[in-house]
Amino acid sequence: MLEAQTADGAIPWFEGGPWDPWNHGECVMALFVGGEQAAARQGLEALAARQGRDGAWLGEYGNVLPMSDRMHLAREPAPAFRDTNFAAYCAVVVWHAFVITGEVALARRYWPMVREAIAFVVRLQHPTGDISWSEEAHGSDADDAVRAGCGSIYKSLECALRLADLVGEPQPAWAAAKARLGEALRARPERFDRSLDRSAFAMDWYYPVLGGAIGGAAAQARLDADWSRFVAPGLGCRCVHDQPWATVAESCELAITLVSVGRRQAAADLLAWQDAHRDAEGAYWMGWQFEEAILWPEERPSWTQAAAILAHDALFEWSPAARVLTQHL
Repeated sequence: MLEAQTADGAIPWFEGGPWDPWNHGECVMALFVGGEQAAARQGLEALAARQGRDGAWLGEYGNVLPMSDRMHLAREPAPAFRDTNFAAYCAVVVWHAFVITGEVALARRYWPMVREAIAFVVRLQHPTGDISWSEEAHGSDADDAVRAGCGSIYKSLECALRLADLVGEPQPAWAAAKARLGEALRARPERFDRSLDRSAFAMDWYYPVLGGAIGGAAAQARLDADWSRFVAPGLGCRCVHDQPWATVAESCELAITLVSVGRRQAAADLLAWQDAHRDAEGAYWMGWQFEEAILWPEERPSWTQAAAILAHDALFEWSPAARVLTQHL
């Protein structure tokens, strides 16, 4: 992450790679956990500086980049959108930074960024509770809601509400938006994947639990229902259920999810399996293609390192913010 961070504090996926505010924010959180305070604070400044006047960010979709060869992602511009999940996540980042540092002044400094970002997101919520994946799609033929993104937004709204109370600016409309979104995630399946079925992706499986929208017995049942579909024993979590590719980031996020529902041993096992996917310096590769038995692609994204750090923090409670991602309102 430090090697990827640019002079203005931005943290792209890798040197010369795409940048988006969600993965950048995840890296800022991991830097705080790792004690890299200067770099983390610079990252917060970069996040605020790149915010648009509408409260959103233009975030690049690195996941749609082509391969430059069989083993590497292309270093070229990626499509960029005003993604609602990308925008909302700054609330988690700022709340996490406050819990780490205990600095109310830090929370107040970045509160305007969070306030404008959440206002942008809530504007794109439908009466049915679901939130459009981007401003560009809202109200168009491409309008749709994504379970993973909305599950993440649900957590972001929780952290935004915590910040609002901390700075003395309660936001009851956000609380109502969070309640509607949670109801949609739990009981309005027809509002998701209207244009594309994403049920093959692991993130759509575990994110409603990770974000806190689904808890208790329902969360346990959801994880059990598709466990064998997504988890390859001894390897990790498949990114896509029918592909022989276990990815470190999804495995780490699933581990955080497991900690949040009390399955600590299963989380520990998942994290231990990821040790096989590290380089000589300890950095994590993106994933393991287990039919060919190769690390693939040969990339070590900054956000993969961040996910691993945050997952270990959630399990072993290294930092004061260890429970930010695992405890919910």
